[in-house]
Amino acid sequence: MKSNAEIIKEQVLSFIEAGNIKEMQVYLDDLNISDVEDLIDELPEYAPLFIDTMSINRAVNVFRILDWPTQERVITKLSGQKISEIINGLPPDDRTSFFGELEDKELLHKLVSVLPLSDRKEVLTLLSYPEDSIGRLMTPDFLAIPQEYTVEEALLYIRQNGKNSETIDVVYILDKNRKLIDDMPIRKLLISDPKTSISELIDGRLISLNANDPVEEGIKIFKMNNRVALPVIDSESILLGIVTIDDILWAADEEYSEDMQRMGGTQALDEPYLDLPIHRLVKKRAGWLIFLFIGELLTASVMQHYEDRLAQMIVLTLFLPLMISSGGNSGSQASTLIIQAMATGEVALRDWWLVFRREVISGFSLGTILGSIGFLRICIWHMIFPNLYGEHWVLVGITVAISLIGIVLWGSLIGSMLPFILRKLGADPATSSAPFVATIVDVTGLMIYLSVAGFIFGPMLQG
Repeated sequence: MKSNAEIIKEQVLSFIEAGNIKEMQVYLDDLNISDVEDLIDELPEYAPLFIDTMSINRAVNVFRILDWPTQERVITKLSGQKISEIINGLPPDDRTSFFGELEDKELLHKLVSVLPLSDRKEVLTLLSYPEDSIGRLMTPDFLAIPQEYTVEEALLYIRQNGKNSETIDVVYILDKNRKLIDDMPIRKLLISDPKTSISELIDGRLISLNANDPVEEGIKIFKMNNRVALPVIDSESILLGIVTIDDILWAADEEYSEDMQRMGGTQALDEPYLDLPIHRLVKKRAGWLIFLFIGELLTASVMQHYEDRLAQMIVLTLFLPLMISSGGNSGSQASTLIIQAMATGEVALRDWWLVFRREVISGFSLGTILGSIGFLRICIWHMIFPNLYGEHWVLVGITVAISLIGIVLWGSLIGSMLPFILRKLGADPATSSAPFVATIVDVTGLMIYLSVAGFIFGPMLQG
């Protein structure tokens, strides 16, 4: 049985083959915009045709939910009239987001030039905010009324101006100097006496964002408060715009994707994997791989330093992979947990000491568990293969057990503290990715293992 997407694809292709563009327009206009987006993903070569064919309102709604590379490809292949209609039809926040991604300055200038002067100034103002700031997400289309209004006057104003607002769920209350003093849900106005003054309904429980706040801060505030939109103000509390929950959800998805890519040991891709040219994909990944490779070269240096000890006790080399993987795994675990806790606001910079104490206990406990398993494994293998570890098999077992405790504890501390250090330095904690932590612990873990071996075996390991 064919899926809905396959049926839509076949129907549209039949329209194209028959040249029935008019019928295709009616068909596309009746589809959900998500279905049209899926269709564009299936037939990217026809994307400009679909956008050009649909009615302008539908075309704008589809265009705004496309990923940025597809938007760029489509816009460059449309007629000048259609480009003007789409750019002018986009909500200010979506338009700013699209313009902010454009690297082709000539194309950017061309697209900005189709806007009326007032919208042009609006776009340039929004683009002047830092790339990852709330200012880039906000829209200047909102409902704001003076506190001197009555409920009746406020509702009349909303009826007259509501269609131009991004949302009519909330109205914002201003003083004489246009400073924001409160926000008010529409339902509160609807159930209040028409003659009541707005100033009497103000409860002072205002939550707002600053235009220069990082997007991450906005995501946290939306998460902690049940709001569909939040006002954006400047340093003097002047209302500049609003940010809606749908924009925050898009931003949160991008932040999550970037963090996952950084934690995997690569730069943020900034666009879908399959849309990224191979040479740029290699460039994004090469930097970290080179850095990590150079770091791992230190492992060889450590082994070279302890070469004489390893030569005298070859049995120690059997457990090198065990030590390296255990330390890297514990460090990666701790790093991932702390980065996630930071991203969700569960852990702040001031909590570093609490995290340190918890990881000391956790790392020691986990190391003891692994060390006990390692020692038990050596005992069992010795009973099965008596000559495998030689006459000093007990010392080998003790060395492995103590080393695992030290290495797992050290890995946990490095993995948990590195995100705090990076955050303190102003860097993204996600940069302390699992490969980065693993590389550090690999090198230091070997030093711990071989140092413990030297201490336990004492004079048996000369050099």
